Amino acid sequence: MLNALTIDLEDYWDVYSHDWLGVEIEPTEAVLQNTQWFLETLKRFDVKATFFVLGGVAKVFPNLIKQVAEEGHEIASHGIGHTQIFKLDKKGFRSDIVESKKLLEDLVSRPVCGYRAPAFSIMPETRWALEVLAEVGFEYDSSVFPISGARYGWPGFHKGICKVELSSGRNIIEVPMSTISVLGRSLPVGGGGYVRYFPYWFTRWALRCIQRQRPGIVYLHPYEIDARSKRIDIEHLSPEDQRKAIRHHKMQLRNRKTMGEKIIKLLSEFEFAPIREVITGCGNLRSCAINGAG
Repeated sequence: MLNALTIDLEDYWDVYSHDWLGVEIEPTEAVLQNTQWFLETLKRFDVKATFFVLGGVAKVFPNLIKQVAEEGHEIASHGIGHTQIFKLDKKGFRSDIVESKKLLEDLVSRPVCGYRAPAFSIMPETRWALEVLAEVGFEYDSSVFPISGARYGWPGFHKGICKVELSSGRNIIEVPMSTISVLGRSLPVGGGGYVRYFPYWFTRWALRCIQRQRPGIVYLHPYEIDARSKRIDIEHLSPEDQRKAIRHHKMQLRNRKTMGEKIIKLLSEFEFAPIREVITGCGNLRSCAINGAG
């Protein structure tokens, strides 16, 4: 079974500064170096992926996005500035995704059909975002994590790729993030920090279990292979916010030295493709309805 390989193309320092320090900076050249490692490694294994591109990166490094597309990977949207949907109203969200879609389509001269929300922020209270995505022409979303989490999650959402029937009569395909049931609890696997924190044998076991029933959805970030650090300016923050920012920063740096080897093992042991190809391979999709506007 084909699994989907997805890369959230964002710069760690830009997103960390925006989300945790409240300071806006441009994406740094680290995103260029780290993405090149991914491109070279994917080429080595003859694997194509879906790159969910943050608009800020596309504005600063347009040639990088063109290169990703020219090498045969799918380009999809990750929004403009990594602002979680619950921090936006419908008008602000629409503006963000329309700008992002047009920016990417102008760069790569092909339709952009997929979207992933920053920090998986499509949840029951922001389900209205699926309607907006369908209205502006997105064919699929890959933002829902069917777990009960502290920062994100949609408990009870269907675990497989499905067609969401919207109240307007439109529909949009949802590609939920992978989870596995352990002792009656849904655990997130196959992505980001979960690949870094869990031993590789667990990730391999979980993906093998998942792909017996449905495609696995793996997500990674370019910065996860980069173990370098630098001084961060937190002096403008309150003592409590300083502690939170430092804790998050240390968590994000944990186990990065192991990621290159883990990614190579994944590419060696599993079959991967871009999301659009995986959706096509699923044939007729199950339809599911969501109630209320959120």
